[in-house]
Amino acid sequence: MSMKKKYIKNSKLCKVTFRVPKEASMNAKSISIVGDFNNWSIKDNPMKKLKSGEFTLELDLETKKEYQFRYLIDEKIWENDWAADKYVRSEYGNCENSVVVV
Repeated sequence: MSMKKKYIKNSKLCKVTFRVPKEASMNAKSISIVGDFNNWSIKDNPMKKLKSGEFTLELDLETKKEYQFRYLIDEKIWENDWAADKYVRSEYGNCENSVVVV
């Protein structure tokens, strides 16, 4: 899993591309990215499955902020991003959330 950040000149936005490689997707039919940026909605940000078997999604996120998020695989398995900028303890349960800092 990975994140690629592209800061937009003269803008308060950063294009962040989230990627789940085929080997990490567990042969998923669907993966959604769920987090602060979409009020933890499991439906708002489905990732696109590529022919290669990996999943990807680009989001425009406001800079100078930190966003907690997780991946939801096939609407039942929660997974963190292995390349997250950091991890924080979740308010709900004994798990951590990934964090992207833009």
